[in-house]
Amino acid sequence: MTDHIHMCISVPPKYSIATTTRYLKGKSAIRIHKELSAREPKGFANKNLWTRGYCVSTVGLDEKQIRKYIRDQEKLEAGEQGYLNF
Repeated sequence: MTDHIHMCISVPPKYSIATTTRYLKGKSAIRIHKELSAREPKGFANKNLWTRGYCVSTVGLDEKQIRKYIRDQEKLEAGEQGYLNF
């Protein structure tokens, strides 16, 4: 999506959600910065890619439905499908 992403990941109990989120945001920001700065050297310097916030929820028996929702997110945002019924 243009302003957010949805991910379904499994995090072992020994890692905190905050640490995992920081790691994912940090590593992805570095990679995206490298790729974009190669194309547009002046347009991407000293800008934040991610906001400080995030939303986390646990997934139980509805994992299959959640994964489908994530896969179909673009269609849902465009209004091509109805919302999932949980």
